[in-house]
Amino acid sequence: MENLKDKKILIVDDEPEIRIMIERFLRKEGFFRIYTAADCASALSFCHTGKPDIVILDVMLPDGDGFSLLSSIRQFSDMPVLFLSARGEDEDRLLGLGLGADDYIVKPFLPRELVLRLMAILKRVYSSSVAECLSVFRLGEQIIDLESAVVHRNQKEMPLTAKEHAILVKLYENQGRIVTSDALCQAVWGDDSYGYENTLMVHIRRIREKIEMDPSKPIHLLTVRGLGYKLLVKENH
Repeated sequence: MENLKDKKILIVDDEPEIRIMIERFLRKEGFFRIYTAADCASALSFCHTGKPDIVILDVMLPDGDGFSLLSSIRQFSDMPVLFLSARGEDEDRLLGLGLGADDYIVKPFLPRELVLRLMAILKRVYSSSVAECLSVFRLGEQIIDLESAVVHRNQKEMPLTAKEHAILVKLYENQGRIVTSDALCQAVWGDDSYGYENTLMVHIRRIREKIEMDPSKPIHLLTVRGLGYKLLVKENH
């Protein structure tokens, strides 16, 4: 796990004191490859050239907003993103998560909470221990490669976000059996999973858009009303 501290972190915030505070706390925790940007343009440029392992992204920026920046990043990379925002409305949070963010933290926040959430994302995305149970399987015409976190469909590759990947791993481990919403939230958000049921639904919908021919009439990732979800996999040997 120690190599997680080697990961390259980009902090995007137009407030210098916030950037300095986050960087100082991350360095205190042992991170040392830390970069900063104050606007969308320089952040996007660094994402292209510097290829950070994770981005801490403020929603309100002087030349745009974090949501549009995330959409631009998702055109070429599935790097994990943790949103910072002074706006705590559920709609904002769901918009950010729906665009493929990995987590969302509202200002003012405790630096320790930020580090814990950051570490949770890094562990989910980069920890080798997760890869031990991963596999490649087929759902209809789609091939799901959990090891590479990619869905192959119609000669195209669709990357899975960290949370989509964690959900699919949990469902695949329990294929054919009901996985409760609580168990899925626990697998994805850990001990801080309370109250994420609506957010889970957003991620389930996005997964269905990638693995189902008709996401509105799923045949692989099924909802079991009042309980949770079930993944039906027919192994092809």
